Amino acid sequence: MAALRRKFGEDYQVVNTNRGATFPSAPVKKKRQRFVDKNGRCNVQHGNLGGETSRYLSDLFTTLVDLKWRWNLLIFILTYTIAWLVMASMWWIIAYIRGDLNHGHDASYTPCVANVYNFPSAFLFFIETEATIGYGYRYITEKCPEGIILFLFQSLLGSIVDAFLIGCMFIKMSQPKKRAETLMFSQDAVISQRDGKLCLMFRVGNLRNSHMVSAQIRCKLIKSRQTPEGEFLPLDQCELDVGFGTGADQLFLVSPLTICHEINPKSPFFDLSQRSLMNEQFEIVVILEGIVETTGG
Repeated sequence: MAALRRKFGEDYQVVNTNRGATFPSAPVKKKRQRFVDKNGRCNVQHGNLGGETSRYLSDLFTTLVDLKWRWNLLIFILTYTIAWLVMASMWWIIAYIRGDLNHGHDASYTPCVANVYNFPSAFLFFIETEATIGYGYRYITEKCPEGIILFLFQSLLGSIVDAFLIGCMFIKMSQPKKRAETLMFSQDAVISQRDGKLCLMFRVGNLRNSHMVSAQIRCKLIKSRQTPEGEFLPLDQCELDVGFGTGADQLFLVSPLTICHEINPKSPFFDLSQRSLMNEQFEIVVILEGIVETTGG
C-alpha cells in the first residue's frame, strides 16, 4: 500500500481482497473511435497523396490479395468470363472469315476447326481446349496456320491468367487472419503489484491445440504529445517493455499467460496518477507475432 501511495499520491482506492467483499465499480468511459480495432483493422484513411490509384495498380497482385472476398470472387468470375468470350469470338471469327460456317455439315470440306459451325460450338471448342477436356469431336486441322497460332496464344494466355488468379486466391485463403479468432486477449488490462513492483498486466491465450512457433509479443502506446520545441506529434508511438531484456516477450502459448509491463521510471505511465490515467487519451496496441504450426504462415 505504501508503494501505491508513493506512486499515485492521494489518488488511489483501497481494494479489499477478502472473499465476499464488494469492489467499487469503474467509471463508465465514453466510447471513442479506436486507432486499431480489436479485430486488427486499422482505422486510418490516407488522403491528398496524389497518384494513389496508380500506386495500387502498380502492385496489382498485392492489391487483389488485400481486397475483400466479394470483390475477389467478382474479379475472378469476370476475368474468366470475359477471357472465355473473347477467345471463343476469335475462333468464331476465323471460322467466319474462312467460310467454315457455311460448310458445317459438308464431309468433303476441310475446315479450320472440325465441327465448329456457329458461336456456341466455337465456345465449346475453346472450353474443351482450355480445360484440356478433349472430347475428340472438335479439333484443329493441319490446313489452318492461323488457328495453330491462336491455339498457342490461347495456351500461353490461359497459363498466365490461371497462375495469376489461382495464385491470388490460394494466398488469400492461406492467410492466417481467421487464426486470430482463436487467440484470446483479456477484455481489460489492470494495474497491480507483482513481485513487489507495480505492473500493467493483461492475459493472452491460445484456444487451439496447434502451437504457434516463435511467438513474440510487443506493445505499442499510441498517444499524441508535444515536444519541448513545441512540435505536436499526433499518434506518437512508444514501445512498452513487456520483457524484451529478459526474454519474457518470447511466448510458449500452451496455457494462458499474463503479460506484464513494469511501471518504472522508464515507463510512460510513471508520471501519471490514477485520475490522470483515467482521463488521458491513449491506446495500447498489442502485437502478437508467430508462425502457425499447421500452415507455416
